[in-house]
Amino acid sequence: MEIKNNKSNHHYIKKFLKWRLRYIKDREFIFIISILVGLIAGIAAVIIKNAVHFTQFLLTGFFVKEYQNFPYFFYPIVGILIALLFARFVIRQKLGHGIPNTLYAISKRKSIIPPFAMYASIVTSAFTVGFGGSVGLEGPTVATGSALGSNIAKFLRLNYKATTLLLACGAAGAISGIFNSPIAAIIFCIEVFMLDLTMSSLIPLLISSATAGLTSRLILGENVLFNITTHHAFQIQNIPFYILLGIFTGLLSVYFVKVYWKMENVFERISNQYFKLVVFGSLLGVLIFLIPPLYGEGYDVINKLINGNFSEIVDNSIFYQFKENTPILLLLLFGIVLLKVVASSLTFGAGGVGGIFAPSLFTGATAGFVFSKAINHWGHIQLPVSNFTLVGMAGLIAGVLHAPLTGLFLIAEVTGSYSLMIPLMITVAISYFTVNYFEPHSIYTKHLAKRGELITHNKDQAVLTLMNVRSEIETDFLSVKVSDSLGDLINTISRSKRNIFPVLDNEKLVGTIQLDDVRDIMFNPDNYNKYWVENLMTLPPAIVYSDENMEQVMQKFQETEAWSLPVVENGRYIGFVSKAKLFNAYRRVLKDFSNT
Repeated sequence: MEIKNNKSNHHYIKKFLKWRLRYIKDREFIFIISILVGLIAGIAAVIIKNAVHFTQFLLTGFFVKEYQNFPYFFYPIVGILIALLFARFVIRQKLGHGIPNTLYAISKRKSIIPPFAMYASIVTSAFTVGFGGSVGLEGPTVATGSALGSNIAKFLRLNYKATTLLLACGAAGAISGIFNSPIAAIIFCIEVFMLDLTMSSLIPLLISSATAGLTSRLILGENVLFNITTHHAFQIQNIPFYILLGIFTGLLSVYFVKVYWKMENVFERISNQYFKLVVFGSLLGVLIFLIPPLYGEGYDVINKLINGNFSEIVDNSIFYQFKENTPILLLLLFGIVLLKVVASSLTFGAGGVGGIFAPSLFTGATAGFVFSKAINHWGHIQLPVSNFTLVGMAGLIAGVLHAPLTGLFLIAEVTGSYSLMIPLMITVAISYFTVNYFEPHSIYTKHLAKRGELITHNKDQAVLTLMNVRSEIETDFLSVKVSDSLGDLINTISRSKRNIFPVLDNEKLVGTIQLDDVRDIMFNPDNYNKYWVENLMTLPPAIVYSDENMEQVMQKFQETEAWSLPVVENGRYIGFVSKAKLFNAYRRVLKDFSNT
């Protein structure tokens, strides 16, 4: 019965697709689907935000401000444990970081994302963050939106470029739905996903982003995350301080990325997940107990800093008695700046699911506040603290995510004003160039870049990244044994359409013979038992390994000037790759990529 229903469903889908091809052009169809993707991504953003805020209210709403609250010790472990159990017994898949997984799907999986990613990150991150995990929801929401776009495209049998575009539409919809910032959402896709901006891609992104933002606004109201208005106009005499803030946030970004990856390397060396849950979850609980602002995303702390209620950061903590002591509060806030990345890393190390976007905003806001408040307090200068808090957020987004334009337009949109555009431009530019001097890749892309799996705005390199050595291997080369005679070789030559012959010893490549190498002796039968393959073979100019990226392969062709090179996997010969076939594949992929 079930098989019959599946066949019936498949029949109706096929019928719909045929009708669509007849009556709706591809371009108009993408426009229509981008509305659907934006709508669903906006709803997903609303669901995950409300779920987390409701959970946090249930767990912390009864706390008394001046009391020490011991539940902070075990809340993170409980939330991460639920997320781990959900992943193990319901999804039965290992969950990675949302945005890096999406980038990998674009570069190596033809933008295909598994169906479980449409809901897995929402559930697991809601438990992680709701119970105090010190990470954000933007990464999981972007992963959810991207998965929705990818799977809708797969369902509709769309090609790679359309699938990539709808994946990006889902990501843009997620960011727009969370921050109510449709322009920043589009720029995020361009900067982080390395999406080439053409008219064919711009319009669907605009539609999806606007739809998601409108959906989120209709449900949540005007203030999705922040209740911000700028009260202080930009003053030109403050430019030197914005320059210093750019350097400060750039150096903090370097610190953020370095600490994050060092801790990540420690976590990867430990295989027992439940050991990591107990140890790193407990350390996270201690941190949150001592410093409650590290609980969850931290957007409530950002709002307090912007609105000047910074003394409230010691509520529910052992530092409550210092509520009116500005120097100690500033020292505590600077400690929070340094410890937020530690708390976020511990959350990931314990097995939690979340993103790094919110911790970057949190760190930037706190850094900007401490920077300006300290100058005002000890330097007796009246800097607009709320402005520096906002600009600091953009500085960390520019540095940690390598997304300066995203940071710039995000702050401009959430404040509803472009009055801070000049200081934003100054700070994000300096922060970006500062961090880029020390770390050329963002926190999202470092692993992919090391493996040569990262799509970039360099079109030549991007096309090579999309290509795969395995798909270009030719296996119709006849091999000979190292112990064969010239007669055996001639017999193989007579059956081959190729002029290169790999020489094998127990399936291991030991050399090659080209037809030109034996042409002078092959026509004399007296030579058949006089010459042996072992003496006739030569070493290939280079060997290609099956796990190498295409950029490395093309480099070998350039260095050796060879037209064909053997491919080896785990020491075993599996075929050849030819320069001609790679060039044909390159042109094909370039055509598809240029139209994405």
